[in-house]
Amino acid sequence: MSPAPGALDPRRWRILTFIAIAQLMVVLDATIVNIALPSAQEDLGLSDGNRQWVITAYALAFGGLLLFGGRIADLWGRRNAFITGLVGFALASALGGAAQNSGLLFASRALQGVFAALLAPAALSLLTVMFTEAKERAKAFGIFGAIAGAGGAVGLLLGGVLTEYLDWRWTFYVNIPFAIVAIVGAIALIKEPEGSRNRSPLDLPGVLLATGGLVALVYGFSRAEEAGWGDGVTIGMFVAAVVLLTSFVAVEARVAHPLLPLRVVLDRNRGGAYAATGIAVIGMFGLFLFLTFYMQLIKGYSPVVTGVAFLPMVAGMITGSTQIATRLMLRVPPRHLMVPGYLVAAVGMLLLTQIGMDTSYPLLILPAMVLIGLGLGTAMMPAMQLATGGVQPADAGIASAMVNTSQQVGGAIGTALLNTIAASATTSYLAARTQVGMSEQAQGLLALEGQVHGFSRGIWWAFGILLLSATIAGVLINGKGASAARGQDAPAGEGREGEPVPVLAH
Repeated sequence: MSPAPGALDPRRWRILTFIAIAQLMVVLDATIVNIALPSAQEDLGLSDGNRQWVITAYALAFGGLLLFGGRIADLWGRRNAFITGLVGFALASALGGAAQNSGLLFASRALQGVFAALLAPAALSLLTVMFTEAKERAKAFGIFGAIAGAGGAVGLLLGGVLTEYLDWRWTFYVNIPFAIVAIVGAIALIKEPEGSRNRSPLDLPGVLLATGGLVALVYGFSRAEEAGWGDGVTIGMFVAAVVLLTSFVAVEARVAHPLLPLRVVLDRNRGGAYAATGIAVIGMFGLFLFLTFYMQLIKGYSPVVTGVAFLPMVAGMITGSTQIATRLMLRVPPRHLMVPGYLVAAVGMLLLTQIGMDTSYPLLILPAMVLIGLGLGTAMMPAMQLATGGVQPADAGIASAMVNTSQQVGGAIGTALLNTIAASATTSYLAARTQVGMSEQAQGLLALEGQVHGFSRGIWWAFGILLLSATIAGVLINGKGASAARGQDAPAGEGREGEPVPVLAH
């Protein structure tokens, strides 16, 4: 039997465990395959030009279908969407692990993205409709936010261990036990609150425009990383994205039952949370990329040691989210956590701009990672609460999908933009210092110095990006919109007729 509207499900904390397992599986999959990619390329004979599709196929399907997945969760039920997403993701992972050629590998990654686009918003929206009491909601989102923030770094560690000690195929197979545990828990425990579905007709034009626009946008940035910003296809993708997404907004403003009700994103606090989160992710994904290469190419770390080196950042994120943000969320406005959080992360990023050929891990990289983890963990949890807080229950899935969309698009932009900046800086550095008659040893050393220079330049940009996130949070998030917490003492599920229920405290 489903809980009555406004009633707290007595099994909600046990359910959170299985939601967290599913979220960890989705988030770590974004990075776990990266470390295994060189081994998979050699085993399956992938060309250098095609190998990027192992990453791009997942990003395109996931990023492009998130809004559709969130709407399906609202329409069909979050429990149904959650379980279906888990089953599909596990089957796609099994296909990837067993792939004997590039076509099957690319197809499996695309299918993982499809089912992740259904699973991720369903998981977050289940939290939104099940945890309605302010203190409990802060704690639940603290746990969820820590997993969302740390999952990428955990993926690097797990990918390194599996690739080094087992086989690259286990970076796919490892998802299956995660999924099975989450499926069993979901079937046994999850019962959605009554009356929380959105049974309005599906906005098919909105689905086509949003999916096409997001796919074009994500592919444009992925293509830019490979072919450059002046490439004709890259420019064409960006033009198509602008046209399709502009058309999408125009359609959503007019149709009776929009895929993305504009009220979800036009709330000042919620829109600010989406923007600040997406921009911060640009810097975070770029950092993962640079530090992974830096530790392996410059410091000579193995994949496993590289993964272990990221653990202080994971610990910082967990501490920031569950100990700092969760404890202060109900005492101070969200922006008073988000702005300092992004600034602390920016200080850590500033330290990393000083990396060189002989930089000490314990003296510089370690404290920088701890600061970045603490800052992002503290900022991301209130951002996720604002992004989903105060929405009508029927909009919970689509609001959750917007959180994931901002993160996926931010990740695609960060990987492409910062990698391109770093590569350009490296090229300029080498061109200015290469001399005729240099020995091979000197040329090799210069090449490594050029790489470090490029990484440093990219991290400077990541520093500026975090400052921009802090500015957006400080300017846009004011605690006075529909997603703010005036009236957080009202019983869960109650409020003035036609208004979403405020859930956050200020």
